[in-house]
Amino acid sequence: MSSSTQDDDAAAFASYQASFSEAPGYLNFASFGPPSSAVRDHVAHLLQTAGEGAVGASDTLEGEEIRAREAFSRLSGFPLDQVGLTGSTSLGLFQVAFGLSGGTVLVGAGEFPSNTYPWLRTEAVGRARVDLIGAPGAQVTPDVVARHLTDDTVAVSVSAVDFRTGYRADLAGIREVIGADRLLVVDGIQGFGITDLEWTLADVLIAGAQKWVRGGWGAAGIAVSPQGLERIEPLLTGWTGVTDTRRYDGEEHPPLPGAGRFSISNLSPYASGAFAEALELIESVGVPAIEGIIATHAKALIDQLDAVRVPVLSPREREDRAGIVVAGLPGRAAEAHAVLAAADISATLHGPDRIRFSVHATTRSEVLGEAAEVLAAFT
Repeated sequence: MSSSTQDDDAAAFASYQASFSEAPGYLNFASFGPPSSAVRDHVAHLLQTAGEGAVGASDTLEGEEIRAREAFSRLSGFPLDQVGLTGSTSLGLFQVAFGLSGGTVLVGAGEFPSNTYPWLRTEAVGRARVDLIGAPGAQVTPDVVARHLTDDTVAVSVSAVDFRTGYRADLAGIREVIGADRLLVVDGIQGFGITDLEWTLADVLIAGAQKWVRGGWGAAGIAVSPQGLERIEPLLTGWTGVTDTRRYDGEEHPPLPGAGRFSISNLSPYASGAFAEALELIESVGVPAIEGIIATHAKALIDQLDAVRVPVLSPREREDRAGIVVAGLPGRAAEAHAVLAAADISATLHGPDRIRFSVHATTRSEVLGEAAEVLAAFT
């Protein structure tokens, strides 16, 4: 790499970091990622456009959806016609779950509820059966999936990154185990935009904007493979997911040929615009660069916790984890969490024994030692 290219990359990353202004002690990106000034300014611009109501304002606002789809397409690797938008990761998973009919779907027993309830609900109405595999906190590995496969298995639904531990799923291994005929449904919200994964291994990828993408609430990308489009019925499709949307003739129209068929209604242009702006900001520096700094911060936090003998419950190898680092404090997590909050350090309390930290590329490195120092009193 030439020195001029390195200088350009450094300048781009400095600009990226300067766009964020979260509190210095913010270590809670797995819950939500504070949006950049670029996102906030763009939403304000869209609101002003709407408020002025000039000719063509609605066209400008509606254009944010295609902009978000295009950016999601580039970052996911899926062709644009296989990419759509939906309101949230949960809504997208409900659309997929109710679109499958017959057979059994394997779902990790420790998944975040947004990846559990859609399958339980579709089982309740007789659309598909659900097999909850593993246990809370257990890793959904290719071996675990293989042990539960049967001839009746039609799909596997898994998080790309486990919300409890930060474990990064082996999507390639799971894909190999289940073969080409079964669907692989991936909840990407804890990894999209910060992990350089081969997302096209999935038949369905859904990722909301509000966490690591840092695009606020109200929008999610959904990408679907040709096999997924063929086998998932657009059962929960609305008027914006069909052909001839503007022809109001009182008749049922055929669903759109691509992932746009999963649209129920128009999304908020402010949510779509924020999503697009956040995705393009990620593109300005590249996922590998963001991933590299997050990995450095995560290792530094693990080292700091090791130094004060606080148990680390997350994977230690870089290739096995993302930006989540979990500290074990048996029986004292709530007390420690309160002290962290008093020190202006944000983290997530997970039950009586665990505190989840999550770092980003904009994390201030000094806070890692400060957090560990607080926890040292509770070991």
